[in-house]
Amino acid sequence: MIKLILSAPVPEIAKAFERHFYDDENVEIISKPFETIPDFDCMVSAANSFGLMDGGVDAAITAFYGKQLMSRVQQHIVNEYLGEQPVGSAFIIGSGDHKHPWLVHAPTMRVPLIISGTDAVYLATRAALLAVYHHNKTQSEHNKIRRVVFPAMGAGCGQVSPDSVAAQMKLAWCSIITPSSCINWQYALGRQNAVYSSYNGVL
Repeated sequence: MIKLILSAPVPEIAKAFERHFYDDENVEIISKPFETIPDFDCMVSAANSFGLMDGGVDAAITAFYGKQLMSRVQQHIVNEYLGEQPVGSAFIIGSGDHKHPWLVHAPTMRVPLIISGTDAVYLATRAALLAVYHHNKTQSEHNKIRRVVFPAMGAGCGQVSPDSVAAQMKLAWCSIITPSSCINWQYALGRQNAVYSSYNGVL
C-alpha cells in the first residue's frame, strides 16, 4: 500500500479533499505546495499530452527538478507515443533528484483547455496510480514508490471544481485499493455511473 499525499495549497481544494478522503488513513492532505513537503518518493505531473511543462504546477515541477526533466519527458513521449501521449495514460521517469527520485507524467488534457464536465481527472489519476502499481511490481524494495504526491488534478487551467476534482480522484484511488475480482456488465455499468456522477456533481 502506498501513501497518497494530496498537495492542496488552495483552501477550497483542501476542504474538498478533506470531505472526500476523510476516512482513509493512507491519504494525507497537506495544505502547502509540493515543494515544501520534505518526504516523498514520487511527484505526479497533471500534464498535457506533449510534455510542455511550463505552466501551473508543471512549471513548479520544472523549477524544482530542472529543465532536464522536461526534456527527458518530451523525448520519452517522442520515443514511446510518437509525439503525443493520450489522456488516460501515464509513465514513470527518473527525476534526477535522489531525494525525490520519480515523476509520473499523466496528462489530464491534450493542450491547456477547460476539462470541466469530463472524466479526464479520473482517467489521469487512475493512470498515474496504475503506473505506480506496475512500477512497484517490478522494482526492488529500494526502488519502490511508497509516498506519492498528487496535485489537484485539473483544478488549474482545466477549471474543474474542487468537489469534482476530489470526487474523481477519490473514485480513482478506490478503484486501485479495492479492485474488482470479476468483471461483468453489472460491474461495468456501476463503474460508469459512479464516474459520471463524480464529474457531474451527483455526489
